[in-house]
Amino acid sequence: MGKLSKDETFEKIFTALFPGFFEREEIGALPDSSVFAELVLDLKEPLPWTAPLPFPKGISFGLYEGPIGALQEAVQTVEEDWVQYFDGGGRYFCAFDEGRIASFCALTDMGAAQGLHIGGPGCVGTLPAWRKKGIGLEMVRRATEIFVREGYDVSWIHWTHLEKWYQKLGYRTVLRWNKDGFFMMGQREEKR
Repeated sequence: MGKLSKDETFEKIFTALFPGFFEREEIGALPDSSVFAELVLDLKEPLPWTAPLPFPKGISFGLYEGPIGALQEAVQTVEEDWVQYFDGGGRYFCAFDEGRIASFCALTDMGAAQGLHIGGPGCVGTLPAWRKKGIGLEMVRRATEIFVREGYDVSWIHWTHLEKWYQKLGYRTVLRWNKDGFFMMGQREEKR
């Protein structure tokens, strides 16, 4: 990743995208043991996949166009705190099983930093009945392709503990943090 190769670059990007992040009340209230990661995928490089991932027949994918209340209900099933991000003011991408929401994410334009246009799938969730079937992973793959088509430079996964899951799509971990801030490179693995 040409411009994106050093920790300090990622810390600068993080700070530009999420100013005052570590001063936020909800971050300070996190348990000391909670460690989260930031992952990126360089969208100007060839994508690491060549075909869709396996998922069950009958699943379709697309932008959400239904009533916002139905989407919020699905989101609440997965993570109640995320409902606030599904207020109808953004773009949402979903996997559907015969019209029912199976998986969802917000398509987030995070802005620009270090001369890069950055976006990414956020608040990714799969409802319990559809988990462990490849649906969520394929949904994120397709959501990432939307950012490619729209000319973004980087897809950024913010505030996750599912590093290995996103790494299956070629995302790479660039920062780890807890409520006190970023870990130094050598400390990251020890804290996990």
